[in-house]
Amino acid sequence: MHWIREHVSKPEIVASIFWIAIKIILIYVIARIVIKVADKTIDHMVIAREKSPLKIDRRRSNTISILIHNLIAYTVNLVAIMLILGQVGLNLGPLLAGAGVLGLAIGFGAQSLVKDVITGFFIIFEDQFGVGDVIQIDQFKGTVEEIGIRVTRIKSWTGEVHIIPNGNIKQVTNFSTYNSIAIVDVSLAYDADIDRAIVLLNEVVAEVYERTENIVKVPQVLGVQMVGTTDLKIRVIAECTPNKQGEVGRILNAEIKKYLDTHGIKQEKVEGN
Repeated sequence: MHWIREHVSKPEIVASIFWIAIKIILIYVIARIVIKVADKTIDHMVIAREKSPLKIDRRRSNTISILIHNLIAYTVNLVAIMLILGQVGLNLGPLLAGAGVLGLAIGFGAQSLVKDVITGFFIIFEDQFGVGDVIQIDQFKGTVEEIGIRVTRIKSWTGEVHIIPNGNIKQVTNFSTYNSIAIVDVSLAYDADIDRAIVLLNEVVAEVYERTENIVKVPQVLGVQMVGTTDLKIRVIAECTPNKQGEVGRILNAEIKKYLDTHGIKQEKVEGN
C-alpha cells in the first residue's frame, strides 16, 4: 500500500491516468455517436424504401434494419474495446494476429455465404423486387414469398416453392413493376359483319372496363388482325394492373362471347392470352 501511495501520488502518474481516462471516455462517446448516426441513417433509408413505388414487406424491412443496426453496433463496439485496451497498455499484436488467422480460415469457408448476404442486401435496398411480385429467375417463375438475407423463396402457380441462394441470382425479370397488356383475338365467321362487330366490341369492352378494377383504361378494339379462309380475327387489347393480364383476358373472353351471342354475331371461337 505504501508503494502504491508513493507512486500513484506522483504528479506525472496522476496526469497519465487522467489523460488515459479522458481518452477512454472520448472513445466511448465517439462510438456511441457513430452508432446513433448510423442508426438514424439506416432508419431513413428504410423509410425511403417503404415509400418507393416498389415496396418490400414491412416485417422484412424491420428484420433487415435490426440486423444492420446490430452489425454496426458490434463492429463499432469491437473497435472501441480494442482502442481502450490499447490505451491501458495491453499488447494487441498477438490478439490481432490470432483474429486474422481465424478470420482468414472462416473467410475461405464462407465465401458463398458472404456473397449471398451481400446480394440479399442489394436486392432489398435497390428495390429489385418485393414480396408479392411475380418474377422469373432463370427457369423459375412465380410469386415472391420471402426475401431473406441468404435466400429468396418464390412459389410457382402450380404450388412448387423454389429456394434460390441470393448469390446465384444473376438476372431477374419482374412482371409486377409496370402495367401489363391483355390481348384478346376474337374469331368471327368469315362472312360476319365486321363494322357491326367492331361497334359491339367497343360497347362490351367499355362495359367491362366500368366494372373491372384491374383494367386501367378502356380497352381498345384495334381492328381486323388476320383473315383466314373460313374466319377472321379482330384484336382487342386492354392495359391492366401489373401481372393481371391473364385474369383480364379471361373476363374479356367471357363477356365478349356472351355479348356477341346476344346480338347474333356469328363467332367461331375466342382466343386470348
